Amino acid sequence: MTESEVPAKRPPTLTDVAKLAGVSVATASKAINGRGEVRATTRVRVLEAAELLSFAPNALARGLLSGRTGTVGLLTSDLEGRFSIPILMGAEDAFGAGQVSVFLCDARGDAIREKHHVQALLSRRVDGLIVVGSRTDPRPPLAGNIAVPVVYVYAPSADPKDISITADNVGGGRLAIEHLISCGRRNIAHITGEAGFQAARDRVEGATAALTAAGLRMVGDRPYFGSWEESWGRAATHMIVEQHPEVDAIFCGSDQIGRGVLDALRDLGREVPGTISVIGFDNWEAISADSRPRLTSVDMNLKHLGAVAGKRLFEAIDGTVPRSEELPCRVVMRESTMPVG
Repeated sequence: MTESEVPAKRPPTLTDVAKLAGVSVATASKAINGRGEVRATTRVRVLEAAELLSFAPNALARGLLSGRTGTVGLLTSDLEGRFSIPILMGAEDAFGAGQVSVFLCDARGDAIREKHHVQALLSRRVDGLIVVGSRTDPRPPLAGNIAVPVVYVYAPSADPKDISITADNVGGGRLAIEHLISCGRRNIAHITGEAGFQAARDRVEGATAALTAAGLRMVGDRPYFGSWEESWGRAATHMIVEQHPEVDAIFCGSDQIGRGVLDALRDLGREVPGTISVIGFDNWEAISADSRPRLTSVDMNLKHLGAVAGKRLFEAIDGTVPRSEELPCRVVMRESTMPVG
């Protein structure tokens, strides 16, 4: 049988591949599915025949044989959020490498909607689930009896037995202060978001530890908690510069706060980075790369976070038990921080 002998009006079948390779259907199936009972030369011959015929194994049939469907559920609570999208992209990159189909659901922060989506995904016999949070606070585990592996990313599960992949926000706060100190700054203030957010508290913890290790104290002897918005960055900056004119660096808990800080410093006639340095957090390029000057920022590597979550889900599906991981952040340096002198 040759390629031209396959009827043009139908896709090639496993029987066609077997005939072209000169083997039985059973042997062709073993070769294509990577089972070890086939000689290497035979496997190569079968794979070459499959490629010649543009043969694609039927996903449903393979799923019935292996007990898997080749599908994964991605469940987010904030599809429009700037944190969810890069995580989902990273996870999808990991899935793409394994030719896995993805069902994406947005619970919009609603527990009832989330439960409905989980039931719908399980009814489609997904092989596993990735749950993406919208903030770093621990979240309740998925309700009910979940018979497939689940990986939580960005927001950890409150159950320590679950697999959670998160960013090291304490380490990120420490990195920010260490960077400012390396630029020659000593009088460092910290403006951040609401104290009710775990991310804000973690970054304060890391910043305080780095200052203490360097024998320094935070300007004002406290972090300036407020909102995550530019308006709070502007208001807090005016307050700090008026009360503590010696301030020579500001660590901002978000890039939005950072842009507000830069605006206020420009209004106050404080030169950035000449007399004062500013660093943000999140590395949200829509803000950090377009600020005046461009804003140095701590990057949580969200796309990598998603890719690691995807890989760990694959491992769990294969029967291993991955451990939770807290992945490091990095500083992306731009013009708002420069060494003194």
